[in-house]
Amino acid sequence: MPAAAISPPRPFEGKALSRGQSMLLLCRDVVSGYGPDPVVRGVDFAARPGQVTALIGPNGCGKSTLLRTLARVIAPRAGRVLLNGQDIGSLSTRAVARQVALLPQGPVAPEGLTVRELVAQGRFPHQTLLRQWSAQDSDAVARALEQTDLADLADRPVDSLSGGQRQRAWIAMVLAQETGILLLDEPTTFLDLKVQVDILSLLARIARDEGRSIVVVLHEINMAAAFADNIAMMAAGRILAEGPPGAVVTRANLARVFDLEAEVLSAPGGYPVCIPARSGMAGHSLRAAAE
Repeated sequence: MPAAAISPPRPFEGKALSRGQSMLLLCRDVVSGYGPDPVVRGVDFAARPGQVTALIGPNGCGKSTLLRTLARVIAPRAGRVLLNGQDIGSLSTRAVARQVALLPQGPVAPEGLTVRELVAQGRFPHQTLLRQWSAQDSDAVARALEQTDLADLADRPVDSLSGGQRQRAWIAMVLAQETGILLLDEPTTFLDLKVQVDILSLLARIARDEGRSIVVVLHEINMAAAFADNIAMMAAGRILAEGPPGAVVTRANLARVFDLEAEVLSAPGGYPVCIPARSGMAGHSLRAAAE
């Protein structure tokens, strides 16, 4: 999948959006979690139309919890999540699913399901008793298969695909949902480098060409810096730094958030590249220097 030229964002024109308007998903002072202690603590965040925003940070810092809270899977204990100005908790599950698509970590398809059947599941939020499968649904599935280069594999069982092909099938499913906002939790984990590049290139192209808001949880700092327009760096349930990659991926932030000693260089494309020091941890190297 070749990289596309960057063009100015424009509103997503999919059927899920009325009157061609861009979607806006944001949270204000959100606190959320699973047990007695909150995982996300007082976070302000906005999914930006026409951009890919990467959530990065150490394991357990609250990235996935924030994503699930934005998707209305977890109700915030405090603060508000707003979708186009409305409290997302006041909306029905179907109404949210027509506007926000979530791809969780490690999804599993039922055995024997074909790629086309999996992608077609993205159309379920648009089905009602009065509106069954239509030509519009078929067009959405065909378009998603084409975008993800899976048209030739549409009749293959999902469980017969490679890891990269299977992940593209799941991404095709959320694309077929035709929402203005896509939330993806670690979509490139355990994939080969080339497959990671292909998937993130695809997401960047969709955001820029169609004006969709894409929020993706990533572990690989350099991948986030190369493909995201905006990075939110989290630690201990809070966003400690947010902005363009060059403003967020710095030596100071890497030391503060990841306890990582690293050089930050500029790649030919202008984005930052993190080069870890052999000593590994910033705190260790600082202590050694002090001794």
